[in-house]
Amino acid sequence: MNRRALFAAAALPFAARAEAAWPTRPLRFIVPFAPGGSTDALSRLSAQMLNERLGQSVVVENIAGAGGIIGAQKVAEAAPDGYTLMGGTPGPITINPHLMKNMPYDVLRDLAPVVFVGDSPGVLVVHKTSRFQDVAQLVAASRTTRGGLTFASGGVGAFSHLAAELFRWRSGAELVHVPYRGTAPAAADLLADRADFMVENYPSVQPWIASGDFRVLAVGLGKRFSLLPDVPTMAEAGVPNCEASSWFGLFTRAGSPAVAVNAMNRAVNDGLRTPAVLAKLAELGVEATGGTPEAFRALIEQRLAEMGEVVRAAGIEPQ
Repeated sequence: MNRRALFAAAALPFAARAEAAWPTRPLRFIVPFAPGGSTDALSRLSAQMLNERLGQSVVVENIAGAGGIIGAQKVAEAAPDGYTLMGGTPGPITINPHLMKNMPYDVLRDLAPVVFVGDSPGVLVVHKTSRFQDVAQLVAASRTTRGGLTFASGGVGAFSHLAAELFRWRSGAELVHVPYRGTAPAAADLLADRADFMVENYPSVQPWIASGDFRVLAVGLGKRFSLLPDVPTMAEAGVPNCEASSWFGLFTRAGSPAVAVNAMNRAVNDGLRTPAVLAKLAELGVEATGGTPEAFRALIEQRLAEMGEVVRAAGIEPQ
């Protein structure tokens, strides 16, 4: 008994040292989209936070394709050791699983949420000359306009499409979807006043908001957006349970050690409290979030379930 107690006592400091030692080699950070976009910028900022606080280099690798699925698949198939992670967004995490029949991974089974880095709301925007001054007017007009009001989107299944479908579902508005091949042509037609409105993530339309060409009627967050403090939330505008945001967070392979997940979580949360990181996020149109892995997983579960309902309500057939 005395020998067993002695061995157990001797093992405790070793276990503590083993946990404190993680990571002991460089991390691989996969960006599931091409260089140059907002996901790439947020991923590189996150990699910098990890590098500075974990004491290991973080190698960023862009693996684009299939709306983020190819890069996410690499993480889902990686060793469960925490050394491979990715910057995740709604596309490969909560949207594509409902749009594709044969997904190569299961989000909740194969990926482990690490930390919710930041959030950027979907914003309901109208042309500067629009007769709609608030969401209530727009919803009321949709019900008295023959055929309903038109909303522009970046294409079937795009964030702008599904965010507007969520708005349709929650508000009961009568709407007609007008899909385009990307945000730019959709915004161009709204600029030309050929569509009634669109719901797009804030960074994508921020230049037109700043120029005054678009007016924002509401943001799709549970609280007011710090970069648009005077704009009401959807709930405040009369449409509850209508939160659509282009969030960004870190994921690793499911089954990775808790010490790895917690170390990365702490590093990013610490970084999100620094003025330099907060300023960079604001430049990208993103509000810092942070929080625990458990809270992030709860959000993913909620958004996955909700997006499935939206896709079914919109009548979108998985391909």
